[in-house]
Amino acid sequence: MVKMQYFCKIYHTKTSKKLMNVRIEQSWKSQIGDEFDKPYFVDLVNFVRKEYGSTTCYPPARQIFNAFDLCPFDKVKVVIIGQDPYHEPGQAHGLSFSVNDGVPFPPSLVNIFKEIHDDLGKPMPQSGDLTRWAEQGVLLLNATLTVRAHQAASHQKKGWEEFTDAAIKALSARRDHLVFILWGGYARSKAQLIDSSRHLVLQSVHPSPLSANRGGWFGNHHFSRANIYLKEHGEGEIDW
Repeated sequence: MVKMQYFCKIYHTKTSKKLMNVRIEQSWKSQIGDEFDKPYFVDLVNFVRKEYGSTTCYPPARQIFNAFDLCPFDKVKVVIIGQDPYHEPGQAHGLSFSVNDGVPFPPSLVNIFKEIHDDLGKPMPQSGDLTRWAEQGVLLLNATLTVRAHQAASHQKKGWEEFTDAAIKALSARRDHLVFILWGGYARSKAQLIDSSRHLVLQSVHPSPLSANRGGWFGNHHFSRANIYLKEHGEGEIDW
């Protein structure tokens, strides 16, 4: 059984109320910690504990909140929203679109790197691990943070979306001059959560081959446009 203390512990008070001790980076806990004791999150934790205890799920429990842990709230510059973690062995490690070292690049990630090459002239990297982006202030946020092995979307509509929406809303309301990058219909639906008068919102089709090859992905220049905006507002550029 997976050691779920890497994810969170549940404490029962004398009144039988469940309290969550979620293992997430402290600045995020201070910003969205109220979510942890809401009924939907209690139900979500019970679901995730059961899933990880009875079947193979991704990412590893200790990496469920990796996007938050690597990119504190006050360090975020760019938000890239994905939908679901990769669901095959060795791929997912808690960052949207990212895979562990040594894992073949998924097609969407290949197209992301191709656009970076076309946009900024950077060569195809050797590693698909985007930790290097997260550590520069890129929040690589999947709307759903867990998934059952080999079953895409298997943990959707269990509560994760409400939690990650709360994170997006907090960034929109309490930070200024962020870049939100929304690829594909699902991510673009999150635009309604973002105050576009305070932030730059970049939208395009998804980088998956099915969408990208129809047009609208290559040449979107999201990476250079993000850096131009950050520089204009006194922030350091991202080394994509």
